[in-house]
Amino acid sequence: MTGCDSLTDSKVWMEEVDEARMAFALFLTIKALENIRSFFVLTEEGVFTGIVEEKGTILSVGNGRIAIQAGKVLEGTKLGDSIAVNGVCLTVTTMTKNQFTADVMPETLKRSSLGSLKKGDGVNLERAMAADGRFGGHIVSGHIDGTGVISKTENDGNAVWVYIKALPAILNLIIEKGSIAIDGISLTVAKVNDAEFAVSVIPHTGKETTLLEKKAGDLVNLENDVIGKYVQKLMGTVVEPVGTTTGVDQAARDEKLLNWLK
Repeated sequence: MTGCDSLTDSKVWMEEVDEARMAFALFLTIKALENIRSFFVLTEEGVFTGIVEEKGTILSVGNGRIAIQAGKVLEGTKLGDSIAVNGVCLTVTTMTKNQFTADVMPETLKRSSLGSLKKGDGVNLERAMAADGRFGGHIVSGHIDGTGVISKTENDGNAVWVYIKALPAILNLIIEKGSIAIDGISLTVAKVNDAEFAVSVIPHTGKETTLLEKKAGDLVNLENDVIGKYVQKLMGTVVEPVGTTTGVDQAARDEKLLNWLK
């Protein structure tokens, strides 16, 4: 085999690998969407879009219950309906025209920023999307993946940069130009590295949500893009067969992809 033949074979191999990666990524995305649809249909779970409808005010938090002053999100709402509070899906247990209460498990308080709320604090509120509603943001389940800490904010013309530190488990599922829910707000990631990520907040979002009311050191709830989480799950079960270990080199992974697609 000549050097030219070797280069040609290598080029063909790379083209096949690229095609395999694209086909596999498409397959995983379709499977993820199917799983998401099945989950919400079979469980009748509420789904949100990350478009905050109003800012509510905390009336009380304690003894396993949270009370919130609100208005718009109570229109058409009935007992048992779901409302996302700073991105956490809660079930309405009592309500009047201008306030509602929801039960909050100790685990929810521990794993989210809800435990740090106090009377008078503002919260982002969104009702579960109606069956004929529009996806103005992205698919948000209301089950957060963890919390992040605001490290700094920077003014940039009419926008404000918000930098948030998070654990690797969360950062691994964040991509530039991808979606993330921060305290229930659907936002686009503009920057990401191994320690933190950043979003640019426009004036409308700053006015209609609580994000820019926070300061460095404050906790925020984070929910990764659910499609990315399903793709990661599928990648683990399809690309990594039972009995293999993580850390498979790229060449071996590419070989598996090609074999799987044949």
